[in-house]
Amino acid sequence: SGNVASITDNGTGDYTVVIDNDMPDANYVVVCNSSRTDTANGAGNLYTAAAAPTAAAVRVIALIPTTVNANDQAYFMVAIFP
Repeated sequence: SGNVASITDNGTGDYTVVIDNDMPDANYVVVCNSSRTDTANGAGNLYTAAAAPTAAAVRVIALIPTTVNANDQAYFMVAIFP
């Protein structure tokens, strides 16, 4: 589980990662990576925080670079570093 209690799909490309053992505070680094099957809209993805992170959770949105629209991903990876 890697200290992840759950992941919520909030809508297209919008995810909340709930941390199992809370971080000491909200000052941590979130790194995202993904693989999507639709490359017609440009390679790669952008990620943005959908809300300020808390010690208990972080919410991220995956965006298509050329349109800056949210997009579901074939694979979506999130790493959190204190």
